[in-house]
Amino acid sequence: MVEPSTGGLVAGALPAAVLVRLLTVAATTALARRPRPCRWVALGGSMAASVLTLTMAAEVIVSGREVEGVLFHHAASGIVFDYAVTPLSAWFLMVLGVVALPTALYSAAYFAHAVAASRTAVVGVAFNVLLGSVEAVFVATGVIVFLGAWEVMTLATAALVATEYQERANRLAAYLYLVMSHVGTGCLVAAFMVLASRAGATSFTAMLAGDVVSGPLRDGLFALFLVGFGVKAGVIPLHVWLPEAHPAAPSSISALMSAVLITAGIYGLYRVCAFGLGVPDERWALALLFVGMLSAILGVLYALTQTDLKRLLACSTIENSGIVVLGLGAGTMALAHGHRAVAAVAVAASLTHVLNHAIFKGLLFLAAGSVVMATGTRQIEEFGGLLKRMPWTALFFFIGALAISGLPLLNGFPSEWLTFQALLLGFTATPGLVRLNFPVAGAMLALTSALAAACFVRAFGIGFLALPRSRPASDAHESPRLMLVPQAWLATLCVALGLFPGVTLRALETVIASLPGLEAAAPTAAGALGMAPGISSFDFVYPAIFGVAVLAALVVALSLTARRGAVVRQVPTWACGGVLTPRTEYTATAFSKPLLMIFKAIYRPQRQVDALAGASPYFPQGVRYRAEIEPTFERYIYGPLLRGVVRTAGAMRVLQAGSLHAYLAYVLVLAVVLLIWLGGTP
Repeated sequence: MVEPSTGGLVAGALPAAVLVRLLTVAATTALARRPRPCRWVALGGSMAASVLTLTMAAEVIVSGREVEGVLFHHAASGIVFDYAVTPLSAWFLMVLGVVALPTALYSAAYFAHAVAASRTAVVGVAFNVLLGSVEAVFVATGVIVFLGAWEVMTLATAALVATEYQERANRLAAYLYLVMSHVGTGCLVAAFMVLASRAGATSFTAMLAGDVVSGPLRDGLFALFLVGFGVKAGVIPLHVWLPEAHPAAPSSISALMSAVLITAGIYGLYRVCAFGLGVPDERWALALLFVGMLSAILGVLYALTQTDLKRLLACSTIENSGIVVLGLGAGTMALAHGHRAVAAVAVAASLTHVLNHAIFKGLLFLAAGSVVMATGTRQIEEFGGLLKRMPWTALFFFIGALAISGLPLLNGFPSEWLTFQALLLGFTATPGLVRLNFPVAGAMLALTSALAAACFVRAFGIGFLALPRSRPASDAHESPRLMLVPQAWLATLCVALGLFPGVTLRALETVIASLPGLEAAAPTAAGALGMAPGISSFDFVYPAIFGVAVLAALVVALSLTARRGAVVRQVPTWACGGVLTPRTEYTATAFSKPLLMIFKAIYRPQRQVDALAGASPYFPQGVRYRAEIEPTFERYIYGPLLRGVVRTAGAMRVLQAGSLHAYLAYVLVLAVVLLIWLGGTP
């Protein structure tokens, strides 16, 4: 049971953060004509506000006491904007703060190069509005404030995606994001209206009590909420905006979108779908498991074929969002069958991955921003040799790549390992044929992890190793220190949380205890060093011990190579008897070609090869190769849907005849129908 708290410095942290953001927005607007101070005021104020919310979130997680308060109260109208920081919302606030702080510091140097001086104020204001609205989403206690903050979050993100609005692709990306977001918001509004009418109130306490609706209506509301929150979470098939919007935005904004905006949708799935509509139904769990599996496997498959570095990372976000939803699906299945301890392990795995993904994906996007700034391109095929020219950025990208691949010693491993454990536990605890979904999900997760490793071997190897493939890559240089420090901080977190996963799991204990239906005492942490779900004597792991063994092996290897008398020879790289040049190096397209052929039933690739003939067709002067994968969801789902909407809109144009008499007739008919309907209502 969570104890509320309304006093003290912690309770005043959120109002103070809101005040800081409002003052920052005002000061940023006032300094619009002075880009440098405008940038520092906008980002410095954002960091100050994030420190306040992060402090409050940490206190709530440690103490387990809910913080409540009022942000705005207008006595004459009776309008009250209150807030409540529960352990669940505190966890998401903490994730937000952990990524927002280094991203703001990074942006202080990055915006000077990536954002035009005339747009500095707009970007600075939108940056603060985005973070403030996400914070409001996490702490809202009623549907009015929640939906208002949700819409502001959407509009601020669209403005940031369209930062370079002179490019048509960026405008289309912002437009697609707005369209998809408003479809999702429409589903949320409809579902919340039904809940509010049944509960007789607009507060979440009344609406999400768990017993407001039942039967088919409850299933329908779950479907609406799944679509509404799934759009923001970027799960397939609601993902189409994500690969377009992330590359269009500045890289530090992409880091926020991937690490923060996506978590807003995940928070909604937790707050409403899993723990707000009562005990989950088995069919809900199957839907979440299916969506999670589909998003994880297709997300990484799409990432494998991308040659745009930021688009690759965007598709990887779909994959990791699927892993989070997969863990949530396993938890809801356990709740549906009354296995509280299993549900606690699955939820712990899912929430741990929310934090870990935010950290390593934020790191990867910031490192990608450094690469793009240094080379002027996002195309992996034009990189190469960046390890020698940007050694620190290469190191940080390498750490992020290892983490996202789920390798031990990095923070991607604990959450994926716990997800595997939850799926194993779910198989043993679930009766009937439904249990077969767990080994299938486990197999898909294993395949996803292997493909993710291949994806980031490709990204790092082609991008940072070998010889430069273009003049910009040859001329690249390391980023400013102000851009390297945030990357170093996130890389340190990747290592620390990978070596000491018990710290994260201990912090999650209060969150687990606050969620209805979960076993508060379910063991998941083995001290600060390890993880132990607790089903037998061998289901535990201590990454730090493995790390010590690896470190000892490295020390032995270095001592052997550094012994006296050892001779180090440097010889040219073997190039099969030829001369090693960038033209003879492996390309990103060639690396992914075997996987493209293996999964051709999913990719449905289309290739075009044109030979430029010379004196003889047998000795062409050059060959042009063009390959692309079929946009399945766009072609077979959204394309027909869009054409249907356009046809329907065209047919309805007859109603807009331009005749005043016709419009008056519409009003009269509507009035008569309403009178008949209201007159027949008891």
